[in-house]
Parts: sequence; structure tokens; C-alpha cells
Amino acid sequence: MLAVFGIESDGLNLAVNLLILFLVVIYLALAYWTYADARRRIADPMLIGCAAAAAILFPFVGAIVYMIVRPPEYLDDVRERELEMQAAEARMHELGFALCPHCDYEVKQDFLRCPNCLRKLKDPCGNCAKPLDPDWKLCPYCEAEIPGVTPAPRRRRRRTEPVEPYTEAPPTG
Repeated sequence: MLAVFGIESDGLNLAVNLLILFLVVIYLALAYWTYADARRRIADPMLIGCAAAAAILFPFVGAIVYMIVRPPEYLDDVRERELEMQAAEARMHELGFALCPHCDYEVKQDFLRCPNCLRKLKDPCGNCAKPLDPDWKLCPYCEAEIPGVTPAPRRRRRRTEPVEPYTEAPPTG
């Protein structure tokens, strides 16, 4: 039997060999765990490779450093939270709610001013006083043109010179 560290006692040598085997298994398990955890938490393949390389090149210390600097949440959790936020925003939009662009206070679509910061959100229609979106060219409620936004209708220019009818020249010959 191979004597590790020059140990002559069979029982003590067996214990040392089992301890070394245990440390090697733990080292390999930590290297694999670091790689698998990095894949679940990091989107960049280069950073995943760096985390796995650190765990392999620096036994135990690389895995501990990775545990300290790793992102706090899984990519799936981040995606799920973003989807939930988008769904909540869509539900708010369907109910006619929006957020003030200045203070993020919840406002309804028909508010002219934010009740929190008092900033102007929309202009009222001059005819029916309903709120108008800045991109609209006319009021959708009363069909009134919005002054300064609605372009004047284009008129075709008429020719001032009389146009002579096309006639074929008689064949010469």
C-alpha cells in the first residue's frame, strides 16, 4: 500500500487516504456547483467560464470568492419578475391608469394635471374640453381640429397655361 506523507501505520494511512479522497470529491463538487450556479445566475458565457475557472484553479478559495460576488438572484427569477411587472402595467393600462412621467404617481388617462406634482399632463380640447394626446391631429371626441397641429389641407395647383391637345403630325413622305 502507498504510504502518504511517510506514514507507516496502515490504519492511519487509510484515514489519511480517505481524507484526501473526501477533499478531492468536495473540490470537484464545488467546481461543478460553481459552474452550474453561474449558469443559472449569469447570462454572459465569458463570466460563467471565469467563475468555473476560478473554482478549478484556486481550490476552495475560488468557490468561496464566487459565492461572495455572485448575482443575488437567478435569471429565471429576474425574467419572471419582469414579466409580472409588464403584466401589471398592461392591466393598469387597460383600466385607464398610467404613471405621471415626472413623479411616477398613478394617474388616470383623462387627467389633465398630475394631482401629486401638479404638472400638466395633457391639453384640453378647445371645443369639448376633453384631454388630448399630443400626437393627435384632431379631437376624437368632437372631431374639432387642433389649432397649430392640424396641417392645412393640400390643394392641387392648377396650371395657368392652357395645355394643347396632343396631335400626331401627319406622315411626311
